[in-house]
Amino acid sequence: MSLSQLERDFINRYQGGFPLLEHPYQMVAADLGCTESTLLDCIRSLLDSGKLSRFGPLYDAARLGGGVTLAALSAPEEHYEQVASAVNQYAEVAHNYRREHQLNMWFVLATDSSDDIGTTLHAIEQATGLKVYSFPKQHEFYIGLWLKLDAGGHVDTIPIPAAATVSASGTYVLDELDRKIVSLTQTGLPLVHCPYQTIADQCGCLSQEIKQRLQIMLGYGVIRRVGAVPNHYRLGLKSNGMTVWDVPDELTMELGRQIGKLNFVSHCYLRPRRLPVWRYNLFAMVHGHTRGEVHEKAAQIEDLLGRNADAHEVLFSTAILKKTGLRLAA
Repeated sequence: MSLSQLERDFINRYQGGFPLLEHPYQMVAADLGCTESTLLDCIRSLLDSGKLSRFGPLYDAARLGGGVTLAALSAPEEHYEQVASAVNQYAEVAHNYRREHQLNMWFVLATDSSDDIGTTLHAIEQATGLKVYSFPKQHEFYIGLWLKLDAGGHVDTIPIPAAATVSASGTYVLDELDRKIVSLTQTGLPLVHCPYQTIADQCGCLSQEIKQRLQIMLGYGVIRRVGAVPNHYRLGLKSNGMTVWDVPDELTMELGRQIGKLNFVSHCYLRPRRLPVWRYNLFAMVHGHTRGEVHEKAAQIEDLLGRNADAHEVLFSTAILKKTGLRLAA
């Protein structure tokens, strides 16, 4: 996909690390060698064209105190669209993909509290008449998709730059103001001269308080990073493979850490098996320009695991059924 030099530079540099300053767009524009108004127009254009999924804080639902799980069901082909509509009607469904497998619909639930996960899963089963299998995260080895675009239009995944990462520790409990901030920014930052002042006006506080709260949430990992979220499909990584592996339970921590270090893996988790339907316990997401490229990367994981992988599959996504991201109740 064709991108201007400014669009490419903005995406490459600001998938994280967007400044928490009074005039952040002005600072970024100076860094990129353009005017503030030109930068704002650039971001709007990237969002309107779908090249960016969103722009702003990227929240971790679990650290917000909510519940998160990956779920799957097997929808009959003749009723697939009706089932997808029934699942997507729930605001708690943040992402939903069609994947090539007997379990052909995979979606992420994000709820305000962990107790709401079971309630929502039951409601979806009632609405669809289908069994829903839940695969909650038992351990996170790595998460982070950072794209690098070159002048020729090629896009690839690279490790997240150290400057954009945060060492998160401890627990942070959100108060009423924090929840207002999350509610107002979960769809993105305002594209105005003073975005934090705009948020502050809606919260009834000073902009300095907004910036401090965002910085604190970054420090605790409630916000993973602040910046552009590229749509990797629109930018050229059209093949998305969820690779799943059956490895001995006693080796999952060490093997998961090794897989998570591979620079082409954007997510790596330990999740429960659901026997006899599902035998796999390690999940690693891989992106590529073609299916062949994804299979090549999966082969590298297979080589790394060696005899420790009893079986594996690559579940390609063939359609995005829903992609809204986290939506915390106001």
